Amino acid sequence: MSFEVAGEAYDRFMGRYSGPLAARFADWIEVSSGQRAIDVGCGPGALTGVLVERLGADSVHAVDPSAPFVDACRQRFPGADVRQGVAEALPFDDDEFDVAGACLVVHFMTDPVAGVGEMRRVTRAGGWVGATVWDLVDHRTPMSVIGEVLSELVPEQDADEGVPVGSARGLEGVLDAAGLSDIEVVEMAVTVVHPTFKEWWEPFQHGVGPIGETIAALDPGVRGSLEEALRARLGQGPFERTGTAFAGRGRA
Repeated sequence: MSFEVAGEAYDRFMGRYSGPLAARFADWIEVSSGQRAIDVGCGPGALTGVLVERLGADSVHAVDPSAPFVDACRQRFPGADVRQGVAEALPFDDDEFDVAGACLVVHFMTDPVAGVGEMRRVTRAGGWVGATVWDLVDHRTPMSVIGEVLSELVPEQDADEGVPVGSARGLEGVLDAAGLSDIEVVEMAVTVVHPTFKEWWEPFQHGVGPIGETIAALDPGVRGSLEEALRARLGQGPFERTGTAFAGRGRA
């Protein structure tokens, strides 16, 4: 799946949901003044921005495998240490941080247990290591309506097929297997009002993430039928879309 896109494209696609979620997630992992924090899988910087606001750029570090996302995050938050890299091999020493977070990225890691294990390694003993994932198993993501309509048009198509960890139990299992203690998982729902159907639909046209790749690969006729069916279901706008995520945390 591709996240080698401009930060602005991702913002239009998912940033409208990840921004509000990141602020609540930062509360959940108890980000507070005086800490050093790392954002793993930072993307263009939804969680990074919250960390910078609360801790100051000098205390914030971030990592992402996508070069465009790293460039966007660096430009937005000068002074923060933003590096290109993968969660499974973080370029930091043991016990460097007071808190570590990964917002909407664990379910995309090549090896989620290894990735969260690395987050645990770089976090001091007793510090929170946390992550959020969409509820993929019960199809409660902001994009779930697309999958519902698409399954009617192309029954064998499933944009979430093969994406792991998309449940409370799955996330809890990863945190436990990574060696964390005092593990807790809660639900966090995010609701966004979209002024028009066009504003909601346009970001899905750029091949971002599994759903974007799925839409891009459709026959043009099927893609047109999908858009028409979604427009009929959602209306011209304004309308609300809600995504439900699971937020988990455990102590290093």
